[in-house]
Amino acid sequence: MADDGSKQGTTWPLPKFYFKVTWDGTEISFQEVSGLDAETQIIEYRHGNSPVFSTLKMPGIAKYSNVTMKKGVFDNDDTYWKWYAQIKLNTIKRITVVIQLLDETGKAKQTWTLNNAWPTKITPTDVKSDGNEAAIESIEIAYETLKIEAA
Repeated sequence: MADDGSKQGTTWPLPKFYFKVTWDGTEISFQEVSGLDAETQIIEYRHGNSPVFSTLKMPGIAKYSNVTMKKGVFDNDDTYWKWYAQIKLNTIKRITVVIQLLDETGKAKQTWTLNNAWPTKITPTDVKSDGNEAAIESIEIAYETLKIEAA
């Protein structure tokens, strides 16, 4: 018998289209968030009198990818550019960015917290005389630590 969806929360994965981003305490609507990658570098070691002719592999330093966020261009919205303009010899304001994946009731089920985040790249919209899509701009954010929590 096919699943009727009555136990949806326990058997189906969460959809990825319902999320919110809180940026320095302010909620901002984004179309897409990507690049929430975490990686641990590998340290290979072998001491000289080891009877095993291979290296040991140990966990090293954690490394995080930059996160890219895309949103529509709105009239009188220069939030990205004001933040980006603050970059002057490591004196930029670093903020906390919180990304939450929500369930159908709006409750956070997965949370990613980016600490000490700052903009590293901004890509404005491209323009085309024969285009009919919305103007989308993107920002790439570097950050120092990532905290992941499940609800």
